[in-house]
Amino acid sequence: MILISACLAGLNVRYNGTNCIDDRVQKLVSEKKAITVCPELMGGFSTPREPAEIVGGNGEDVLDGKATVIERSGRDVTELYIKGAYATLQKVLEVGATQVVLKENSPSCGSAAIYNGEFNGMKIVGEGVTTALLRRNNIVVLSEVDV
Repeated sequence: MILISACLAGLNVRYNGTNCIDDRVQKLVSEKKAITVCPELMGGFSTPREPAEIVGGNGEDVLDGKATVIERSGRDVTELYIKGAYATLQKVLEVGATQVVLKENSPSCGSAAIYNGEFNGMKIVGEGVTTALLRRNNIVVLSEVDV
C-alpha cells in the first residue's frame, strides 16, 4: 500500500482550497493501490488556510526545536505541523505503507525542496516536517516528481 498526498489525488485540501491533481497518482487511488492523507488537515487545519513556511531551517530542524512553522501573518503553527506529521506516521504504520508520495515544496510534505521562510516564492533544498519524521522512521518518501 502507498500513502499519497490528498491534493495530488484531486482533493481540494491545499491551503488555498485547490488541488494539484496528478493523473498517475489519481489512478493509483482509483485502483485502490493507494490511500490519501493530508498531514495539515490531520494536524488540525481547515481548508482554506493561511499559507505557512518553515522559518529558520527545515523539517528536521522543526522536529528538533530549532526552527518554526509560521503563517504569513506571523502566527506560529509549529505544533499543528508536528501533530499532523505524527498522525501521518501513525497512518503509515496502521496500513503498513511501504512508500509515501507527498507534495513537493510544502512545509509538511516537501521531500527535496521547501519555501525559504520569507514568503517571497523562493525555494531552498530541504524537507517538510512530515517528510522528516517519516524518514527518521525509515519510511521511503517520494514527491510527485518521482512517481
